Amino acid sequence: MNAPLRNPIKFDVQGLMKVIAENDTSDAFSPKLSTAQWDMLGSYLQPFAVTGGQVLIQQGAEDRTLYLVETGSLTVHYEDSKGRLRLAVINPGSAVGEGAFFSRNPRSATVQASGTSKIWSLTPLRFSELSKRQPEVALELAMALGSLVSRRLANKPRRMAVT
Repeated sequence: MNAPLRNPIKFDVQGLMKVIAENDTSDAFSPKLSTAQWDMLGSYLQPFAVTGGQVLIQQGAEDRTLYLVETGSLTVHYEDSKGRLRLAVINPGSAVGEGAFFSRNPRSATVQASGTSKIWSLTPLRFSELSKRQPEVALELAMALGSLVSRRLANKPRRMAVT
């Protein structure tokens, strides 16, 4: 999944924390965590880079990984017998993959990088570990994701973008 890049990208959870704090859009992922809690959460996240056109989530896949976007943007597409329909653009400071993360259902859409992006992933196994060791952080993460899902479901054009 890691893409070879001309200029290596540095990963620091503080960059993710900063972009999430600055995102004031209706699609913001906004957990209320202290700097120390972000540092601890960072040890449960896996950072990586994707390049333009690279698929992060494939519609129909059974994977339940959650992704947080630090830089770049991702496009969400629904594919049916008539072709492909772009549903949404996921920008820095937001999350994607929350639908399958919670529901345990197959992915409802394909998510692809628009360009080079810094992404942080959280698998269900790592979330389970987080829940046992740091329940307050896990609860805040779940509540922030629940809020994001709720806002997306209330916005009819974005409803299908809950992947």
